[in-house]
Amino acid sequence: MNVSRVRLALLIGVAGLLLLVLVIVSPMLLISMPSFISDGRTSIDCEDTTQVEEVSDSAATDIPGEYLELYKEHGKKIGVQWNILAAVGKRETDHGRSNLPGVKSGTNYAGAAGPMQFLISTWGGKAKIPMSSRFNGYAADGDGDGVGDVYNPADAILGAARMLKRNGAPENIRQALFVYNRAWWYVDQVEEIARKYAKSGDVKVPPQAEEECDEPLVEAAPSDVVAKILQYALAQRGKPYLWGGTGPDAYDCSGVIYAAYRSAGLSIPRTTFVQWPFGVKVLDGEEQPGDLVFFNAGPGTSANSPGHVGLVVSKGKMLEARCRLCGPIKVTSYQTRANRMGFTRPLQHPDVLEQLKKLQNPSL
Repeated sequence: MNVSRVRLALLIGVAGLLLLVLVIVSPMLLISMPSFISDGRTSIDCEDTTQVEEVSDSAATDIPGEYLELYKEHGKKIGVQWNILAAVGKRETDHGRSNLPGVKSGTNYAGAAGPMQFLISTWGGKAKIPMSSRFNGYAADGDGDGVGDVYNPADAILGAARMLKRNGAPENIRQALFVYNRAWWYVDQVEEIARKYAKSGDVKVPPQAEEECDEPLVEAAPSDVVAKILQYALAQRGKPYLWGGTGPDAYDCSGVIYAAYRSAGLSIPRTTFVQWPFGVKVLDGEEQPGDLVFFNAGPGTSANSPGHVGLVVSKGKMLEARCRLCGPIKVTSYQTRANRMGFTRPLQHPDVLEQLKKLQNPSL
């Protein structure tokens, strides 16, 4: 009986020792991978991935718990830096704590309302909007009650996230903030608050905004013509989506491609619906930069009539202007995107081949 107890005590002691080792070693493995696992190089991910920023002590102290969770939740959902959202909330109404006119009811002298200070016209025309109704604006339902209430923090913060996303965040956050309140001193103030709210003391943006994501794509283009197309298209990143837009300030999905080809001296159809039958079909896996990739998505789309198009910039990646609330023009992945219909190569169309000949020999 005593021997059994001794053995049991030994087993418990060994188990406890192993648990202690795991607790100490596991975080170390997460923080620093040994050199034989990682080659030590830092790779740049050029897709749309917003970096997560930890909360500083000043943020945890200054921001009410309910608001902090909403900033983080809706920032992650929409793809906007939570500390930028929080900084807007601080600058506008001290996270809803201000008692100035327009914060909790009515509007201020400029017509702004709610904790994120939306103009009623920008929100959608009235303070409370049933989400089942048709409206133009940023009214949002952040708490699932079916109503977009400009005075409701959950709704207002979600609406602010969508507005910032629509106008350039997270990549071009200064542009997005300028649209939110058209004054550069306001942009500077919000960024300063956001830096204090971040544990790192910084406002992080996706690696996609780095120039390193552009140059290899252009240099690796299969021809000088494709290089010109890519160079123009990539230069439009960060600009907003606009239905029917062909630049220079905003574009829709087919408009940015149309303009990119035009920059290289080539004319292709303007709309997605006509671009689809125009190019020569390319087998999946044989696509190359300069080709177009189409999706069964968007208004008026069908299995044979794609409503969305992107420009292939490298294997698996495309440049796209996706939608009004999807954020700015950016490089994304098409490999895992649902409803992909196929690829085409406009450069192989007889009309484009003839245009290329004239570009190479203007006397023809």
